[in-house]
Amino acid sequence: MSPSPETALNSRLGTLSAAEEFFDFFAVRYEQHVVNVSRLHILKRYRQYLDRAGDLAALDADTLVATHRECLSRAHADFTRSSGVQEKVFKVFQQAEGRQHVTVDALRASLSSQKRD
Repeated sequence: MSPSPETALNSRLGTLSAAEEFFDFFAVRYEQHVVNVSRLHILKRYRQYLDRAGDLAALDADTLVATHRECLSRAHADFTRSSGVQEKVFKVFQQAEGRQHVTVDALRASLSSQKRD
């Protein structure tokens, strides 16, 4: 029995390591300077778009590849118009513009545990 289109594609994607390899695999045009600055942001956004695309396992091979291509292209486009800080793909940028709030009680608890060690 042959693997499903999704399993076969995921197996092939598992061999890719650089963002550029994803763009080349799906024949998506990209701007190198955008990828140089935002490669991790682009790949994470690509994954987010795939997650929102619905049941990928139900798609035939051609539609599956087209869906991946569209998601990767959209992710790249997001970062040609914006930045990682503005897009807030990663949690650090989602938390109050990258600032974390630490309460005095949390500091006291941290200091107390350090004194015991």
